[in-house]
This record gives sequence, structure tokens and C-alpha cells, in this order.
Amino acid sequence: MNDVVTEIRQCLSSLSPTILIVEDDSDQHRGHAGAKHGGGHYRIRIVSEKFRGLSRLEVHRLIYTSLGTLMQQKIHALQLDAQAP
Repeated sequence: MNDVVTEIRQCLSSLSPTILIVEDDSDQHRGHAGAKHGGGHYRIRIVSEKFRGLSRLEVHRLIYTSLGTLMQQKIHALQLDAQAP
């Protein structure tokens, strides 16, 4: 597991997920404009009770807030599958 995946998992642990799968898809995007600046492409599947009753936009904002500066520095693209149990 690479360091950024570990950092993502640590950041999202604050959401008490029952399922958390983080995949690094950066290799599939070599040569992509965002890859030049070092940001990776990640796919996240997360299930958390904290998402219950929230809109999709609110859930995404909660995730982005949890990821903090990773969104500006180490993550270029993020594919989310986020659900309440």
C-alpha cells in the first residue's frame, strides 16, 4: 500500500466507516495533465453511518473536508462511492 493510500485511510477513519476501500488508479493516468504535478487518481468506496440523512453533496463535502490538504496536494482526481449502511 502506498503512502497516500495510507494517508487517505487515516483521514477517513474519522468518519467511522464500516467499509473503506481505497484504490490507487494513478498508473492508468500516466501522461495525463494532472499527473505532471504529482497528484494521483484514487477510487474510494466508503460506507458510514455518518452519511445517513445527508444529500450526496453533503456527503462529498464531508469526505473532502476529512481529506483536508490531501485534496490540494496529493490527490488530483477522486472517484467516490459513498453510502450509508
